Amino acid sequence: MEPEFADLVPLFVGEAHGRLERLAELAGRLDADAGAAAEARRELHTLKGAGRMLRLAPFAELCHAAEGALRGGGEDASALLTRVTDGLAAMVDAVASGRDPVPDLDLLAALAGGATQPPRPQAGTARPPAEPMAGAPAGGEVRLDAARVEALAEGATRVRILAGGARGLVDRLHALIRLAEAGSHEGHPEQTLAALTVVLRQAHAEAEATQLRLQRATEEQLEGLLALQLQPLQGLLLALARHARDLARSLGRELEVELSGGETRLDRRITRELEEALLHIVRNAVGHGIEAPEARTAAGKPRHGTIRVAAAADGDRVRLTITDDGAGIDPAAVVAAAVRAGALDPSRAGALSRAESLRLLFLPGLSTRRDVTELSGRGIGLDAVAAVASRAGGTVTINAEPGRGTAVVIEVPVARRGEEVAVARIGQVWFALPAGAVKRVDRLRPEQVVERDGRTAAQLGGRLVPFVALAPWLGEEPAAAQLLLQGEHAGVPVAVAVDAVERSEEVLVRPSGRALGDHPLFDGVALLASGRPVAVLSPKALARAEAAGRGPAARPRASARRLRILLVEDSLVTREMERRLLEGAGFEVTTAGDGEEGLAALGAEHFDCLVTDVEMPGLDGYALTRHVRSVPELAQLPVVVVSTHDRPDDRLMGLEAGADAYLTKQSLDAAELVALVRRLAGA
Repeated sequence: MEPEFADLVPLFVGEAHGRLERLAELAGRLDADAGAAAEARRELHTLKGAGRMLRLAPFAELCHAAEGALRGGGEDASALLTRVTDGLAAMVDAVASGRDPVPDLDLLAALAGGATQPPRPQAGTARPPAEPMAGAPAGGEVRLDAARVEALAEGATRVRILAGGARGLVDRLHALIRLAEAGSHEGHPEQTLAALTVVLRQAHAEAEATQLRLQRATEEQLEGLLALQLQPLQGLLLALARHARDLARSLGRELEVELSGGETRLDRRITRELEEALLHIVRNAVGHGIEAPEARTAAGKPRHGTIRVAAAADGDRVRLTITDDGAGIDPAAVVAAAVRAGALDPSRAGALSRAESLRLLFLPGLSTRRDVTELSGRGIGLDAVAAVASRAGGTVTINAEPGRGTAVVIEVPVARRGEEVAVARIGQVWFALPAGAVKRVDRLRPEQVVERDGRTAAQLGGRLVPFVALAPWLGEEPAAAQLLLQGEHAGVPVAVAVDAVERSEEVLVRPSGRALGDHPLFDGVALLASGRPVAVLSPKALARAEAAGRGPAARPRASARRLRILLVEDSLVTREMERRLLEGAGFEVTTAGDGEEGLAALGAEHFDCLVTDVEMPGLDGYALTRHVRSVPELAQLPVVVVSTHDRPDDRLMGLEAGADAYLTKQSLDAAELVALVRRLAGA
């Protein structure tokens, strides 16, 4: 190991161990799972890249040989991959202890097909999968109705035909463009303009009719697919009841559980997301709500407590209610806990209503308990319950009376569709906010903004409305007149100032991962219909900032602008080395672990150059580059590909995808990379 890389050894060893564990798991699946070989090759490719960056030639050579052997297949691929995994693990151990890895010539020969494969070892005892909730449906079991599947297949064919039919309209429009270009050079262009107007009206009518037919067809397809996802909630309700009774017995409580609405149907994906949240509510009801039999008798209650779990359909929504007749919740205790946690300004504590006080329970990390027990210290908090409901497009509310019990209501859509978001802008930064969190929009002039007790607020019609000012936090100058978006999250008021609301769209929101880790107010990313990625504001984070009476710290503007580079690389070691190279040259570097995280970062911030690997899980470097080139706002962003693939056709694929330059890791020169980035970014 060369001395200059000594501080990277812990990173390499940690990453390699994780990937080798994955390879060991994949080795047992090669015979039964056709996709396991491709995944194993991807892991080997990433390890190879890390080995080459650290100049560990034997390690990289073994990875490369194994990658090629797996591409060729063979009956003994599982046993061979097991040997490779063991060999690589031994090399990693050598590196960890400060020794250079030694080539395994016999294994390399076996991978080249020049030696007999050893007998396949007996498989060890596999770790059993995580046990699903008792009574809940098996995670992978889906039973399909044959007639419904046939209808979906026919519908998919109809959608494809409609989409193909739109090609003719595209060709007509292209012909009209050529006609307009030719007519503009004639002596009487107004005649061409008149003819174009007539034809364009026809094309508009045809396009509108085609779009309506396509939309109807896709809606029918979506309805059919969503119907396949619906399942009765009876199994989930029975599992919650058993969990409640088991917990009550362990705590010495007497309990009856009443269930209703088990026939109510809900999207299985939403059901899976809600399981842990519902378990937490049940644990709270039993552990913190239902009193001991003696305490209940002393309070004039029956010895046994009662928990009611009910599901009910209401149009296109499903309401889940968990009620107990236990000790209830004291609103004053909630307010005091919020003040202690720094989540509530003491000056506001006395002005809160009972309902507003109970809403504070949904703030992150808030608990009225000063002691931590096994029961209170596990699971998730009510803030996470609200976040789960919000991700599913729903809401959660709580009502409680001291000494009389608590009711928690979660309301969600019957089926998961796209989420409606408001697309907003501050300066040059575009982002989205869940439309359900926006109830009111007001114009905000500079003279209406005041600072009171460290809080930013707006004077609107005799009201003082605290809000989060995003512009300074994003490093942007706010417009002279802004819009104030007001709403609520889990019953907690939220307000945020933006420059403009561009439009409303239905999108699929994905978790942002590490790419937005520096942005505490963003928790997701979405692709707009145009293909543009945008970060999604978290109503939960806005509510927390609002209740605490403080917003995020402003990002100071740099006096001299540094080039901002987005580095996308799935290997931790390679990512760290390339980050150091780029930051050492004076660039400001944001990193992402894969293509999807890269898209999230591109949606949240402006960058001067994208540096990306090729071989990554999910969205690879080629697909990421093609996507960047397809979005008008990103089409001019310089893209540099850095990959271990060094064949001419690999380079051609990168350039055809839209990359401006293609470098190989094995011959990567720091000065060349830095100079290339500077030149492409216009520095």
